[in-house]
Amino acid sequence: MTAELECSRSTAVRTIEHMRDYLGAPIDYDRARNGYFLRPTENGPWELPGLWFNASELHALLAAYELLANVQPGLFDEALAPLKDRIEKLLQSRRGGSPEIGRRVRLLRVATRRVEPEHFRAVADALVTRRRLCLVYHGRGRDEVTEREVSPQRLVHYRDNWYLDAWDHGKRALRNFAVERIRAVRKLDRPARDIADARLDEHQSAAYGIFGGRPRRVAVLRFTPERARWVADETWHPQQQASWRSDGYYELRVPYADPRELILDISRYGADVEVVSPPSLRRAVYLHLLAATRQYARLKKAAPAHRLGAKSSIRPSRRTGAQREPVPPVGS
Repeated sequence: MTAELECSRSTAVRTIEHMRDYLGAPIDYDRARNGYFLRPTENGPWELPGLWFNASELHALLAAYELLANVQPGLFDEALAPLKDRIEKLLQSRRGGSPEIGRRVRLLRVATRRVEPEHFRAVADALVTRRRLCLVYHGRGRDEVTEREVSPQRLVHYRDNWYLDAWDHGKRALRNFAVERIRAVRKLDRPARDIADARLDEHQSAAYGIFGGRPRRVAVLRFTPERARWVADETWHPQQQASWRSDGYYELRVPYADPRELILDISRYGADVEVVSPPSLRRAVYLHLLAATRQYARLKKAAPAHRLGAKSSIRPSRRTGAQREPVPPVGS
């Protein structure tokens, strides 16, 4: 072997150890033949890796692994753990130092809902192999459990949670399913129906939020100069339009179809934003905030004043029917 490689015995031994330790080569020594050989593996003959990376590329791969692992802890561990081990060994073999990406990179998740790993793997497998799924699904909106036959199209990670875009064969339409609401899943031995990418893009990203669909209206939102310093750097929608007013206010135009998610996002800015149009959205946000102030009005009646802290300047109306409340005019 040393003659064939034209190297010393010590170099040949170091090369064999390197292949064993860092490339995972199943090299054994045969005392009877006084030589080394590659032991067959369960997946057939062992081969050298087809891709080679330098240290900076390996660090980037390890960072990508850490980001993916932090998206949903435990979801990808089984599939990606061998890859992480191999990357770390390669870094060490190239004197890349002890990888610290795991300690230096963090994703902070907010309101993440737990996904059953078995359900996620079944959905991902059907997505790649292009097979239909039978889902037992619990929808939050109607609080109903239904059985659906679907053709999976895309997995979407949106606001720290996973959603499945799929063709619902019963509804004969595209639908979004929250993966954590899947109660049972079974892969069917029937080919999935494929939907064109252009149609999926239109359904998923044409209008605001996860509900998607074809946009029917454009929301015009006016932010105060103080809040605009943050909002101006945000992208609410790929087709949004924005402009600065002479008085320092910031106006944002966002296309939407289903207003539910948009109403919640607008409401979290409180007095720092005003819905200029359309009137239906303006009224919906107004009634949503009015209902919130009534929650605190009931709290004020139920608890002694000294337990509520400082007095609020809000004076809710005594009317009981929210649908009868007038909507304030648009400010100048």
